[in-house]
Amino acid sequence: MRVTRDVIQDLLPLYLAGEVSGDTRTLVEEYLDTDPEFANEVRELAETDLPGDVPVPLAKEDQMEAYKEARRLMVLRTAILAIVIATGVLCVLGTGLVAAIWYGAVGFVS
Repeated sequence: MRVTRDVIQDLLPLYLAGEVSGDTRTLVEEYLDTDPEFANEVRELAETDLPGDVPVPLAKEDQMEAYKEARRLMVLRTAILAIVIATGVLCVLGTGLVAAIWYGAVGFVS
C-alpha cells in the first residue's frame, strides 16, 4: 500500500501530540524524509503554540444531563453534611446528658 500525503495529514495531529505508536511515528518520519517541503510545513506547525483546551459546545441534552448530575451531587452533599451535623449535635447532647446523670447520681458539689 502506498502512503499518500492525505494519510500523513490525517495522522499529523496525533503525531504532533506524541500520541502515536512507534510504527506510526516511523511511517510519518519516513514520509517527511521524502517530501522536504511538507516536512518544513510540519516543523513550522510543531513550533506553533496551540491553545490548550478548546471548549466544545454541549448539546441541549448533554447540558441537561450535566445539570441533573450536578443537582444530584449537591443534594447528596447536603444530606451528608446534615447527617454529620446532626450526629455532632447528638453527641454533644448525649455527653451533656451523661454528665448530668453522672454528676447528679454521684452528688457532685462544686
